[in-house]
Amino acid sequence: MSRMKALDLSDLVQDQATRVVLDGVPMAVVLDNQGTVHAIGDTCTHGDISLSEGFVEGDTLECWAHGSAFSLCTGKPLNLPAYEPVPVYVVEIEDGVVYIDPHVTKEIAV
Repeated sequence: MSRMKALDLSDLVQDQATRVVLDGVPMAVVLDNQGTVHAIGDTCTHGDISLSEGFVEGDTLECWAHGSAFSLCTGKPLNLPAYEPVPVYVVEIEDGVVYIDPHVTKEIAV
């Protein structure tokens, strides 16, 4: 598989998550306050809740239901009740279009 068009960069609102589904894989895509676009798995590992409905603060996305915050860079939960990370996807931007390969995740150092 290769990268797929996720959405146009202009579709993103700074510090808000947008849900996209590519090849059956749900993701939360975020334009942070530094201008970086992130893509992480959209499902909270604690409660099977859509993270794209949560709150962006800095480089974290917080689940609205139980308050677990996930790093947009590593996918790791930063507080309980979640303790399992979400996947982080490689984002490429070309000519104002955001591309993501839903089958390739970033390797995160432990």
